[in-house]
Amino acid sequence: MQKTNNMNLKDILAISGEPGLFRFIAQGKNSIIVEHLETKKRSSAFGSAKVSSLEDIAIYTEKEDMPLSKVFDLIWDKANGGEAVDPKSDNNKLKAWFAEVLPEYDRDKVYTSDIKKVALWYNSLHKLNLLVKEEPEAEKNEPTAEVTSEEKTEAPAKKKKKAAGKAEKE
Repeated sequence: MQKTNNMNLKDILAISGEPGLFRFIAQGKNSIIVEHLETKKRSSAFGSAKVSSLEDIAIYTEKEDMPLSKVFDLIWDKANGGEAVDPKSDNNKLKAWFAEVLPEYDRDKVYTSDIKKVALWYNSLHKLNLLVKEEPEAEKNEPTAEVTSEEKTEAPAKKKKKAAGKAEKE
């Protein structure tokens, strides 16, 4: 069973009231330092700004919420690696396009403005060649799985030693 690789949206941020997307650069005392993806200008986002990581955003569906990275995967597949629909298209066209990409999206909770943002963000990242897939989970977890199996065999031995130490003290 092969898992699909999700788009890597780590460190990519949306800041409410600010156009475009940003990359997290560093943590300051009372703010974070971000870089606008298109203009490359650096600025500070203070605690009063509503900052959202694209990695933490999900789209409501009829079953469970779908991470934005998976939605971007579906768009990538639908567009054959090309751009998404123009976010300035009329509302009916946007809704029809999104229904083709994600048929099970919750039409009561996902607004046209949300669909526009998804298309806009996808196209921005596409234009900047930042739609990068993460490496497969199996490759990441193989060494960890070996350590886990060793830990399981070591754990009972440690417990026996602790129990023996308690018995000696009593």
